Amino acid sequence: MKKVRFIYNPYSGENIILHELDKVMKLHQEKGYQVVPYRIQKDRDIDEAFDIIDKDYKYVLVAGGDGTVDSVVNAMMNRGIDLPIGILPVGTANDFGKFIGIPSDVAKACKQILQSESKAVDIVKINDKYFINVASSGLFTDVSQKTDLNLKNTIGKLAYYLKGIEEIPNFRRLKVHLKSKEVDFDGEMYLILVFNGQTAGNFKLATRADVNDGYLDVIMIKAVPIIEILPLFIKILKGEHLDSDKVIYFKTDDILIESEEDIVVDIDGEKGPDFPLRIRCIKGGMKVLGIK
Repeated sequence: MKKVRFIYNPYSGENIILHELDKVMKLHQEKGYQVVPYRIQKDRDIDEAFDIIDKDYKYVLVAGGDGTVDSVVNAMMNRGIDLPIGILPVGTANDFGKFIGIPSDVAKACKQILQSESKAVDIVKINDKYFINVASSGLFTDVSQKTDLNLKNTIGKLAYYLKGIEEIPNFRRLKVHLKSKEVDFDGEMYLILVFNGQTAGNFKLATRADVNDGYLDVIMIKAVPIIEILPLFIKILKGEHLDSDKVIYFKTDDILIESEEDIVVDIDGEKGPDFPLRIRCIKGGMKVLGIK
């Protein structure tokens, strides 16, 4: 019988998936699949979910947010497992799932996945880790990491915005050196984001990103005078920021970012590696089901 490894995060979002498990099983069984579930636990390595993978497994179904998907992708890449993945976007932000057109409704998402053919999409390697959506550093980028899990599960995305307001007093210029074939920048910034997808925290920032063009979309907010921040934010809301002289924007497939500042790196809401950062796009590095 055809099998699906179903990896779900019971802590994601508002624990939505816990109420949808039977639906997932039923829809797959109707299509002749045996669903083999694995429940993510905080004290266990997700790598063990792949111990039982054999030739009978046709794909991996992941229920969670972007961080959960990253964990699964990392385990698969490290083990050399070349199965397609399907994403049930039940986390808080679900930026990547929305980007590729997966419905937030679990039943609709399952049906879309079951009716689809896999498509190759780019993934990103940052030092020795992989991610699917966005890596960032600078002001506000560790908001997700600092936000209480119970608060996220109770009020969702609003928790991020409340935590972001708390971080405003920490506003300061940050020194970075960014090197790529296209751009060499050595100066001060507020924020840098390296995208594979288009959105971060549901803000559509990388409006020209394409998930299978083989390139990263790099956006850096320069350290402009505080008085110029509000007009820039309005441009961001209108989607007009990429052409602003307050922003450095370009596409590349390989970038090195160095900084001696005491700032963290965030990868899809989880803590990333320390500087320096070597970030490379792996064109067609992962097969994904359900893409619209």
